[in-house]
Amino acid sequence: MILPLASSSELLPKVIMGVDPGTSVMGYAVIEVRGQKVTVLCYDVIDMQKLGSNHALKLKRIFERMLELIDEYLPDELAIEAPFFGVNVQSMLKLGRAQGMAIAACLSRQIPYVEYAPTKVKQAVTGSGSATKEQVAHMLRQTLTLPPIAEASKFLDATDALGVALCHHYQKGNNVKAGGKSWGKFLADNPTKLAAPVAGKKVAATRKKPAA
Repeated sequence: MILPLASSSELLPKVIMGVDPGTSVMGYAVIEVRGQKVTVLCYDVIDMQKLGSNHALKLKRIFERMLELIDEYLPDELAIEAPFFGVNVQSMLKLGRAQGMAIAACLSRQIPYVEYAPTKVKQAVTGSGSATKEQVAHMLRQTLTLPPIAEASKFLDATDALGVALCHHYQKGNNVKAGGKSWGKFLADNPTKLAAPVAGKKVAATRKKPAA
């Protein structure tokens, strides 16, 4: 019996970078997906606590470190957690800037990204959108073989980022990816909707011309 050949997309691994934004500590993780097998390549944090209150230096550190990680692991896609809405507006603004620097670093290397709400990540990893950081970390220990990490204090920020990457894998390409062919499919399926540009490419919705 001759078995059908696997498609090229099934043979090639996909590398996903996950990021949990932060202004003092930013978690990151990189996984490789080959079929249903997930291998954790790394998970750690960008520690900016020694930079004190200098927000500009922190943003610079995030951008530069992200570029180093991108060039080392060559991710195909970025999955990043969306900032949650809090009562402190200034903190929200700073967190949004930190997230933006991570996204900008990926876009500078033509890497598409997808945002996930914190509840979506928790739901995907643990089955509960209200799970704690500890519960997310525990579930990841149960489902993945995690390499050692230097300091225990870094663990929860790093595993949060790992959860974001795993959440993206669980979506199995169901998200609209920035700058990819899926944008075209989205517009073809939804001709009346305007897709916002995400990866530096302007996408315009198809509009019907008024009748003469």
